[in-house]
Amino acid sequence: MRKSLPGRRIVAVGTLVALLAATTAAPALAATADPVQRGLDVLTAQDGVPGAEAVLQDGHRTRVVRSGTADLATGKPFPRNGSYRAGSVTKTFVATVVLQLVAEGRVRLDAPVERYLPGLLPDRRITVRQLLQHTSGLYNYTDEFDRTDPEALRHRGAEPAELVAMALKHPALFPPGTSWSYSNTNYIVAGMIAEKVTGHALTDEIARRITRPLGLHDTYLPRRGDERLPAPHAIGYVPGNGKLVDFSDFDATIAWAAGGLVSTPADLNRFYGALLNGRLLRPAELAEMQRTVPADLGVPGAGYGLGLGRLPVSCGQFWGHQGGIIGFTNLAGVGPHDRRAAVVLNQNPPPAGVNRHLYDVTEAAVCS
Repeated sequence: MRKSLPGRRIVAVGTLVALLAATTAAPALAATADPVQRGLDVLTAQDGVPGAEAVLQDGHRTRVVRSGTADLATGKPFPRNGSYRAGSVTKTFVATVVLQLVAEGRVRLDAPVERYLPGLLPDRRITVRQLLQHTSGLYNYTDEFDRTDPEALRHRGAEPAELVAMALKHPALFPPGTSWSYSNTNYIVAGMIAEKVTGHALTDEIARRITRPLGLHDTYLPRRGDERLPAPHAIGYVPGNGKLVDFSDFDATIAWAAGGLVSTPADLNRFYGALLNGRLLRPAELAEMQRTVPADLGVPGAGYGLGLGRLPVSCGQFWGHQGGIIGFTNLAGVGPHDRRAAVVLNQNPPPAGVNRHLYDVTEAAVCS
């Protein structure tokens, strides 16, 4: 994936195959005064996504808005706060773990990766900060899967070192620190650093440092071979051969620290709220996370920090991350006045036009 907030490509494991969107019957747009409902209806009725859900948190008030269906066979609506694969939202979790290690003095942001993983990268100048910021120049390993049949990936899984090796078959995109390019390889390496420094599996560190303290009972990073998406969940669809195929269950370790997380909208609202309110990081590390560089995220004026994107919205700034992985597309984060929004669609790769409309829904959610 080159982008993870609204942009040309949003799947966390890359656009795994160039697929034509399946043709499905879509209802006509209904008149409604609710801008969030209107935005979701555009995604389903106009763009052709099977279903969409927005879970909004404003203080103690939670609102769930839905459109379309979670299951094309039955027409069932999205389950309220169902599980889904959150894709590149995983990156914010991984960056949080690494920044906690920075606060503990166990990792230095501007130290070379070579200090923690000797011999892994041929360019010994690449730093931890450049990984988290996407300024390392490392090739994006998921581009290798662009023309791969998704069925060949359903049970494949992968080990982190294998994914890095795929990237290193390609030359660097630019010298470290001289440009910005979204690369999932960066976060595979960041996850490897977290495991090396702590001596524990990344999934356990995410649980110990983030999900258990915050009570995120439905959020976890699956291990190799864990293919089942917990119920209740919308069916995650991938287009292929003129139809939409159920891809809810598969081995997402092929995305691992770059995009393998399973979560729910409510959990992500709680996570991003806690993160931006300083419950997970000290002020110094949170400031580093929010120190952005210009980034091509498909929205003018956008920036990318350390595992956290900044999008301008009409009422201020939205901090969060977009993610996509086979079957699901989502955008989650926090807008002005601590208004939180998680919007999820049950198709990936999505039809054309979805990126901008997903941003529009999110802006309506935090600004209207």
